[in-house]
Amino acid sequence: MPNSSSVSEFLLLAFADTRELQLLHFALFLGIYLAALLGNGIILTAVACDHRLHTPMYFFLLNLALLDLGSISTTLPKAMANSLWDTRAISYQGCAAQVLFLVFLVGAEYCLLTVMAYDRYVAICKPLHYGSLLSSRACVKMAAAAWGSGFLNAVLHTANTFSVPLCQGNAVDQFFCEIPHILKLSCSHAYLRVVFLLIVSLCLAFACFVFIAFSYVQIFRAVLRMPSEQGQHKAFSMCLPHLAVISLTVSTAMVAYLKPPSISSLSLDLMVSFLYSVLPPTVNPLIYSMRNKELKDALWKLFGHLLLQHP
Repeated sequence: MPNSSSVSEFLLLAFADTRELQLLHFALFLGIYLAALLGNGIILTAVACDHRLHTPMYFFLLNLALLDLGSISTTLPKAMANSLWDTRAISYQGCAAQVLFLVFLVGAEYCLLTVMAYDRYVAICKPLHYGSLLSSRACVKMAAAAWGSGFLNAVLHTANTFSVPLCQGNAVDQFFCEIPHILKLSCSHAYLRVVFLLIVSLCLAFACFVFIAFSYVQIFRAVLRMPSEQGQHKAFSMCLPHLAVISLTVSTAMVAYLKPPSISSLSLDLMVSFLYSVLPPTVNPLIYSMRNKELKDALWKLFGHLLLQHP
């Protein structure tokens, strides 16, 4: 039986068999990827160039845009290349790198969304202490903790996953390398330690979710006690984009991983995994910029400056 040392490449799941559909998928992926690059790139540029946006909320938003760019760049370019060149292969090292970066970036994003919930909590429930609790140094430390936690989690998962012997071939039933699908290729007795690590990570993710939920319970209680409707509207406007991003991220992941096995199929799994891995990084910039006047003003100022420089 082959083991992990004899596997030199994996075969990813193709979106289509006919050449016409493969090229159509390539064009679709390219459009989505360019939209994600444009949206997150604009947010990065606006926050970096406008000093009025050098606040904790926009600092964390800049980090979120970086993570979104990284996560979608981990999966889509390889899927586009496979569709364009009519291949399914990814090298063993490329698969390990894909797992490492995807787990790292997704884990760090979830930690960052937890930090952003704390930012909203302090801004609304403890506004007088906002400057001291969320100083520049504190923000950098919290962002670094989110990135560091995601990286440590990814290293542990990747090392454990790719140390397991593979006895079930090399065909991955997914369009990118993902731990659950790689574990399906492992020997039945060899993956228990990886499953244990997954359970630990799920417990940590649940703890973050509880913290986010508790923060928003406190936020809504504080908002409902505000005497003015204008203050309530401003507070809700601050929180709604963050809530929408969390809802999108959690709901798509839950649909992907918690759907009943009875309704599972290759085509449905492919569609769901595409949604949870590609939709949030593409839509997040739109969610944050749609009703954000400060960000819109910064973007118009940036575009106006560029137009004046290039008449």
